[in-house]
Amino acid sequence: MKPPKKIRLNRTEKNLQLLFDDAEYTLPAEYLRVHSPSAEVRGHGAGEPLLVSGKMHVGIESVETAGRYALKIVFDDGHDSGIYTWEYLRELGENYAANWDAYLQRLQQAGKGRDPDESPVKFIG
Repeated sequence: MKPPKKIRLNRTEKNLQLLFDDAEYTLPAEYLRVHSPSAEVRGHGAGEPLLVSGKMHVGIESVETAGRYALKIVFDDGHDSGIYTWEYLRELGENYAANWDAYLQRLQQAGKGRDPDESPVKFIG
């Protein structure tokens, strides 16, 4: 797969903009972080990926090419082990709405949230 024609890291807006020949995507840092292709998130087997919560404020420190096929994204929470292939980045862009909705549903079902400073409180009465 051909690499994007343009890759722009916007630290202020906390996103990564990718311009392919036929499509353009703006992917938020939080979205990229919780969908990291790393073993930490994907796990080592074929099961459901681990649920990463509390990444609402995560940013991207740097982006480096990994050969001619991918990007290595370094997040400001120290996570840097995922290699995002051009194909995976395109897939993340094309499926952003569905992926994000599914992620939010998983968070809700697990009683977790996006904000690391908030924790769910259960009232027992």
